[in-house]
Amino acid sequence: MPAEPTVLAEGDGQQPADPLSPPGDTEARPAARRSGWASLRPLVLRLHFYAGLLIAPFLLVAATTGLLYAGSYQAEKILYADELRVSVPAGKSELPLTRQVAAARQAHPEGTISAVRPAPEDGATTRVLLSGVPGVDSDQTLAVFVNPYTGEIRGALAQYGASGALPLRTWIDGLHRDLHLGEPGRLYSELAASWLWVIAGGGLVLWFGRRKALRKRHKPGNATGRRRTLSLHGSVGVWAAVGLFFLSATGLTWSTYAGQSISDLRDSLGQSTPSVTAQAAGEHAGHGGAAGTARAGAGADVGLDAVLKSARGQGLSDPVEIVPPAGDASGPTAYVVKQIQRSWPEKQDSVAVDPANGAVTDVLRFDDYPVLAKLSRWGIDAHAGSLFGIANQIALAALALCVILLIVWGYRMWWQRGRASSFGRPMPRGAWQDVPPYVLVPLMAAIAVLGYFVPLLGIPLVAFLAVDIVLGEIAYRRGRRTYA
Repeated sequence: MPAEPTVLAEGDGQQPADPLSPPGDTEARPAARRSGWASLRPLVLRLHFYAGLLIAPFLLVAATTGLLYAGSYQAEKILYADELRVSVPAGKSELPLTRQVAAARQAHPEGTISAVRPAPEDGATTRVLLSGVPGVDSDQTLAVFVNPYTGEIRGALAQYGASGALPLRTWIDGLHRDLHLGEPGRLYSELAASWLWVIAGGGLVLWFGRRKALRKRHKPGNATGRRRTLSLHGSVGVWAAVGLFFLSATGLTWSTYAGQSISDLRDSLGQSTPSVTAQAAGEHAGHGGAAGTARAGAGADVGLDAVLKSARGQGLSDPVEIVPPAGDASGPTAYVVKQIQRSWPEKQDSVAVDPANGAVTDVLRFDDYPVLAKLSRWGIDAHAGSLFGIANQIALAALALCVILLIVWGYRMWWQRGRASSFGRPMPRGAWQDVPPYVLVPLMAAIAVLGYFVPLLGIPLVAFLAVDIVLGEIAYRRGRRTYA
């Protein structure tokens, strides 16, 4: 939330020290040491202003693309209705899953089967996911949509991620995540997420710090011009603050550098996300979103329908995804059947099923996940807009609109102040000496730790402080020449 650095003079009666005052002027430096908050307020004000002014363009892009993503779920249902939905024939039951997969393979023999998602409800299609298909990105699969009642192929579309994003949502997701620039592009979103909570927190502190003074000076609703813009900016920022903190925290879990720090911390605490053991012959195998090919002619295989029946016996209800065994030199592994519902209540249980006899060899319940693993799952799904369905998506769209409005109002305040004020008043020369040691030392330690674990917060912060120190020195020297 970019804010004007000189709002201090407008609200609380505390005039900031003027760096242009001549040496010896009592306004240049307070004679008595101020309280911890009073001495830190100019720093918070400047940090909020600098970050709002310079980081806001990145936040604006993230908010705009996030707004588009929030609407992509419903747009996807409309745009791909032919692939996603079918009419339910009267008195006709679904075909065996093996026949549905056979129909998909007959229409699309290219690639290998990486997973199968049976129709989760009446009127929905079955998805047969193929990896290694020419023309499909390596991090995506080709989803073949099958009418579960007739075996008709309804279409084939590229699919991305565990949420099953189709081309529209995949494209918007890439725009939001990295601007379609790959790993270098992810720095923009990490920078935005790293600073969003700082900007929101600074604005929140400043707003409550000046609220009492604002009420004394003018009645609500009577403000005009820049004061009205400030009032709108602050009020919306206060109401949206909790949501902005949440978006920042959950966004960092996906980031390159801070995300790795979070992952390492969870691992060290034994809070990483567990996985079911895909074991059929004493060996472990990877069974992520795209496993290897299904075994063909490698001994007995009970088939998909028997595997699904075994999973149902363990309480796994729709929607589910079946990942075929990954054949390797040490022998076959198990089928992995996992629930993929990301809406509330979450369904994330998974089982491993021996392909030779259909016996369940391992069971992992979401209830048994470590606390941080559960919180991470819920946070990511809420950030992505799937945890609470359309209500979640509406809330995200509202937050994105709030961020856009806050940025517009912030820049408007800067403009209303006048371009001549440029970057406002820098920190007065020697202002750090006014901060009590019991405040300054813990503050600097906290900043150092945060800067280490969240480098795209720490590096710009050092740059902001360095620029302000230089500006303060220039203003001080200019003032000495003026009053010499």
